[in-house]
Order: sequence, then structure tokens, then C-alpha cells
Amino acid sequence: MYRKLNITEDTMTYRLTFNTCKEVLLWGVLVALIPIFSGSAIAASGHDDKPMDHQETSGAFKHDMTMEGVKAEFQIMSLESMNMKDPSGATHHVMVKFVNADSGEQLKKVVGKIKVISPSKKETVADLKDYSGTFASNVTFDEPGKYGVICLVKIDDKKPLYKFWYTHH
Repeated sequence: MYRKLNITEDTMTYRLTFNTCKEVLLWGVLVALIPIFSGSAIAASGHDDKPMDHQETSGAFKHDMTMEGVKAEFQIMSLESMNMKDPSGATHHVMVKFVNADSGEQLKKVVGKIKVISPSKKETVADLKDYSGTFASNVTFDEPGKYGVICLVKIDDKKPLYKFWYTHH
């Protein structure tokens, strides 16, 4: 009625090896899937895995942020890198595109200003000029350090306010 199990040392070694392989395989799959799932969670939270602020190899600084359903895509470049000069002596060009965060449609009826606060607390305010839906202004970054950049715009009935830091070297 009952069968006597004949378990040998080879059988135990085989089972131990097989179980170890299963465990290693399971952990390997988990380690491989964690970055995928964490990337999905980051994407679902509205953030991407790119840094918010970065300096491209071209010397352009980019910063994107969304306020009140309007995404602002900022770009700061030196006028020198653009082979341009400003008659009033400004050193940099700040460009910004405004996009409806839900539809992705570029917004073109925008009025606003850029305020730059230097590391020594000197403040400069400039109007944003419309260049076919991209808004821009020339500003001066004349000392190294962190500059506060504040952008206040009026878009329809919204008045989103954008603030970020720009480090000038």
C-alpha cells in the first residue's frame, strides 16, 4: 500500500540545484522588471526620467513645467552662441512656448513678462515678445551664480506663474 521512497544523495543534490536555479531565475526576472515598473510609475505620476533642468551640448538650458494646465517649455541661450548681439547689451535670449497640457495644442494668445533676479539680488523685468507663437526676451546674466527666473503670463482667464533657477557659469 505504501511505497517506500528511495531518496539518494544524487536526488537531493538534483533537487537542491534545481531549486537554486529557480530561485536565481526568479530574482533575475524581478531585478530586470523593477526598472520597468518604476519607470511606469514615474510616467504615471506625470514626471519623466529626464532631469527637469539641463544644459545641452549646444549650450542651451531647457526647463519645462506645468501650472494651471499650461505647460511652459523654457530655453535659455547666450546671444553669442546664436551669433547675435543686443543693442542694449543683453547677454542671453529666453524663449518659451506655452502648450495646453491636456491637448498638446500650442497656445498663441499670451501676454507676459520675465523677471530675472541676479545672485546679487539685482532685478530686471522684460516683456515677452511674440515670435509666431514662441515668446522671447533678451536678458542679462553678467555674474556667475544662481539666477531666479520668474515668468508671469495671462492666457485666456488663467494667470500661471512659473519660477525656476538658472545657474550661469
